[in-house]
Amino acid sequence: MAFLELNLFSDSLGMASSVNIVLPEILKKSGKDEFREFKKEYPVLYLLHGLSDDHTGWLRKTSIERYAEEAGLAVIMPNVHRSFYTDMVCGKSYYTYISQELPQKLGKILPLSSKRENNFVAGLSMGGYGAFKLALNQPERFAAAASLSGALNIAQNAEKADGKEELYQELKWIFGDLKKVKNTNHDLFYLLKKLKGEKKKIPALYQCCGKEDFLYKDNLKFKNFCRKNNINLKYEEEKKAAHEWWYWDQQIKTVIDWLSVNKTR
Repeated sequence: MAFLELNLFSDSLGMASSVNIVLPEILKKSGKDEFREFKKEYPVLYLLHGLSDDHTGWLRKTSIERYAEEAGLAVIMPNVHRSFYTDMVCGKSYYTYISQELPQKLGKILPLSSKRENNFVAGLSMGGYGAFKLALNQPERFAAAASLSGALNIAQNAEKADGKEELYQELKWIFGDLKKVKNTNHDLFYLLKKLKGEKKKIPALYQCCGKEDFLYKDNLKFKNFCRKNNINLKYEEEKKAAHEWWYWDQQIKTVIDWLSVNKTR
């Protein structure tokens, strides 16, 4: 297994940025000798961090490196700070960076597959929102997406932030007029309705959340919306889980196992 810490200059951000990468090696034999080598082309999981974390969180707090090695999966963990994976109104163009610039640059220097059936995205909390946002805005690129305890109802919660000054101001810096987030490409419910209406192929979706999580009600709303609109969604919940790493470590292993079912989608 190779672990890469890559620092690159981003034109869309106008500054240097960091991304962590794990690349499994294949054990091969030649006569009595054993050796390891890299694949010619890897299936890819973009793994996104939450609001209070960064690109190191998944490596420090879960066994993602071991899970990736077992699955033969390249895992890309970028840093987007507290951007909600968005081209911020007052800030950096993180959506452009994560959706266009970063995959283009990595594809030129690493043996990563560009095929839809080999590209996946997952994340926790803010990253769960980011994962679905990327996949639903680029359904031609991603075969599957997974949200772990995701902040999925961003349009409604942005409106509710009015009166909570610190949160309101932060979301306003990101999205602009919070009353106009609904029915835009920031709104996951809108994106699903749009893809459904256009009869486009929707990526396979996996969603999970703990019943003690403060985002549980929002996750139920998203699940029920998918059920009502006959959208293919695999949903799981944990009775005693809150917003915590032991649960996400458990579930990201489940997600990677689930992805093997969707590689031919």
